[in-house]
Amino acid sequence: MWVASIVVTARLWGPMTTATNKTSTKRRLLLASDRSDQSTELASILQAVGRVDTIPTSDIPDKPARDLSGIVVDINLRSSESVQLVRNKLRSNAYREMPRLFVLADALHHGSMQAWALGATDTIARPFDAKGILQRIRAAFPDSDGFDETDRGKTLNRGVEAAHSVMVRIFERLPAGEPLKFADIVEAENKILKAIKHSSLREWLTTVGCHHAGSYRHCLFVTGFAVAYAQHLGMREDDQRRLARAALLHDVGKAFIPVALLDKTDPLTLEEMELMRQHPRRGYEALSAQGGFPPEMLDVVLHHHEFLDGTGYPDGLNGKQISDIVRLTTIVDIYAAMVERRAYRLQFTHAKAYAMMEEMGDKIDQHLLQAFRPVALGYY
Repeated sequence: MWVASIVVTARLWGPMTTATNKTSTKRRLLLASDRSDQSTELASILQAVGRVDTIPTSDIPDKPARDLSGIVVDINLRSSESVQLVRNKLRSNAYREMPRLFVLADALHHGSMQAWALGATDTIARPFDAKGILQRIRAAFPDSDGFDETDRGKTLNRGVEAAHSVMVRIFERLPAGEPLKFADIVEAENKILKAIKHSSLREWLTTVGCHHAGSYRHCLFVTGFAVAYAQHLGMREDDQRRLARAALLHDVGKAFIPVALLDKTDPLTLEEMELMRQHPRRGYEALSAQGGFPPEMLDVVLHHHEFLDGTGYPDGLNGKQISDIVRLTTIVDIYAAMVERRAYRLQFTHAKAYAMMEEMGDKIDQHLLQAFRPVALGYY
């Protein structure tokens, strides 16, 4: 079952690291309901984080208001008529990037699958937990203070360019002997976090996929998924930065692997596989020698291919030996690799990739994987 985001956040980063309880005066939500008699309680909870307009689902406008932060849908997901009505309303381009949170009447698989099929960004279930709902709302529907929607495309491009500049430093300048500095990573953070917050994960992945290939694209995909996950959980900005840094740097060791091997279309030989598996340690050694990188970042660089059952590499760690930030980075790393086009195979669908990761069982942290589900599947 779904692990409440506030619980996961506390588990990952310890106390006092979740998003602040600041109430936005600009967040505006649309509560579309075919259960007016049951939605009063939810509307009351939502009013703690912004203005709430409650309407019947049949009255969902063809085009959302410019200041609308997101839509909360409370319908009978077992009713084909209600589901089709909402699908028709939200399938237009006007709603394509609109965050949408669905209310589940229970924890049954059918309702959850219907919500994801309708493009859910996240779900909440009855009976309502007000504190948990507000945490999810703040993560799913960031307030719009200080952001001009007309800058959306520019913000996205600036974020991708900042991330790309880090990739250039890693894959071109580092092998040539130019040191990679921690400040190089920090410089890109603000632009990356802002880009994903004010556009969408889908737009980030689309932009990266159109203009980048190979190791660049993979690292930028991992960064997008990691930041979207952190923002979805409502992590405070410091923790979002930590995760962004880890994602950007996780494959730094591939800078020391021959490009011909990284781009090889045929299966790797045993010797080539052994060389490829050296990249975590080579990256760790390079950054350790330069100094200035936090221990947790070095931990991610060295151990992002470790598995909880001890079958990973390079150190064969298991269970509690693997930190939470490594566990999380491993999940987004594997998922990003599956949904990317590779020289030797086509990409998997997002649903197939997620299902395959569920089948990995105790190799990866299944609680964190379940918490990642809305990010993995909710945008497609």
